[in-house]
Amino acid sequence: MSDDIRLVTIGRIFRRRWRLLVIVAVVGALVGYGASLLFPPSYTTSTSVLLAGQWEERELLTQAEIAASSTVVDRAAAALGWTGSSGSELRDHVSAKATDGNIITISGTADTPERAQRLSDQVAQQFVTFAARIAGSTDPDPAAGPEALRQKVEQTNRRITDLANAADPGQTVEGVQARTELEKLRTTLQEAMKKLDEADPATNRTGMVVMGPAARPTGEAPPTRMQLVVAGALLFFLLAVTGHLAAARANRRLRTEPEIAAALGSPLLGTVDVPGEPPTHQPKGRGPRAWTRRLLGLDTRWDIPTPRMSGDEVNRRIRYRRVCARLRDQLPAPGVLLAVVPDGDDIALRAAEQLADEAESDPSASSSSRGYPMLRVVQVSVDRPLVPDRDAESGALVVLSAGSWTAGELGGIAQACADGRHEVVGIVVVSTVLARPARSADPLPDNAAPALAMRGHARGGSV
Repeated sequence: MSDDIRLVTIGRIFRRRWRLLVIVAVVGALVGYGASLLFPPSYTTSTSVLLAGQWEERELLTQAEIAASSTVVDRAAAALGWTGSSGSELRDHVSAKATDGNIITISGTADTPERAQRLSDQVAQQFVTFAARIAGSTDPDPAAGPEALRQKVEQTNRRITDLANAADPGQTVEGVQARTELEKLRTTLQEAMKKLDEADPATNRTGMVVMGPAARPTGEAPPTRMQLVVAGALLFFLLAVTGHLAAARANRRLRTEPEIAAALGSPLLGTVDVPGEPPTHQPKGRGPRAWTRRLLGLDTRWDIPTPRMSGDEVNRRIRYRRVCARLRDQLPAPGVLLAVVPDGDDIALRAAEQLADEAESDPSASSSSRGYPMLRVVQVSVDRPLVPDRDAESGALVVLSAGSWTAGELGGIAQACADGRHEVVGIVVVSTVLARPARSADPLPDNAAPALAMRGHARGGSV
């Protein structure tokens, strides 16, 4: 497809292939429904654990990793005691993340709302217990623990008091200095103990609180069955539209008059119109395959532009007469031309028959000027083109519709004409237009006969 993909192209796909797109979307919905049967429904709920004290962001991330660790999940699995649900299996259904406000959110997923709720609550409880156990762990030597250190400080304070009372009550300089030094020692010891209490992580960070039980989920966790059905329908619909666009861009059919003229190696004599919109390349037969193509709209080309509104019969006939006049000027003497139409191009066949009718009703035949050349219409297969040998014909005129044939197919027709000793004198490109009511009251130009009826049969044989 040489032109850029525009919205009008997509709109043309919707208008002309809407039945196919609907059926493809339904198939995608069925595929999504089938996928939902392979994945049982799941339910997810969450519970929150509040961490007291001052925590840095990296420390909160560490606590979230601990909450979803195998140790905590294994303890939760042992407490739940579900048959066939070990810690390794539940580990894929538990997640934890740190949020603002020193909160760890623990989520659990199960096949029922009740099990999801119990899983989340149990993991949260096991996490709080495990974290408290880590924070409250002490050294094996009791004398090295914080409580023993506090007792030592109290004993030291009492000893300082006893020494201060036993000193000389201010009679000598040495006694005053001793009591002053003892008071300084007491103050320093109290400040050190205060700093120790502030730095003790067991004092600040053991306060973890579960902020209530997890809420029982009321709906399935995504992707739900409805989401899979909608996603399947949308995916297949987009694939169908994309396939149409890709096929149109890869299409090698010639659409413009210069391309067609270059492929046939002959000049363009003109463009004529055919009223109506008959299907192009409609499959023949009445079998299931042909019926299916008609049902899906595949028997009609979607990538051709929408027909323009044409003039009346008089204006269309003027175009045919101009083509005949150019043919007359092209030939050195009046004679018979072979009108070659590709087999299956119904639009071109109708135009060739009307050109033949116009040539027969030549209004200048009785005047001094020579008349239009006569046309003998033949249909040629594009797969194995074969044109009758030259008899009394003065050349060949190729009549075809735009956007229907590739350069290779047209080159084959040109070669078949050369093999039959027919020189291609010109090309006529046919387009489809929407017909308007004929102006019966207006006379035809040049005193021509009334509007011609279209012939229902081909002139000459089909080869």
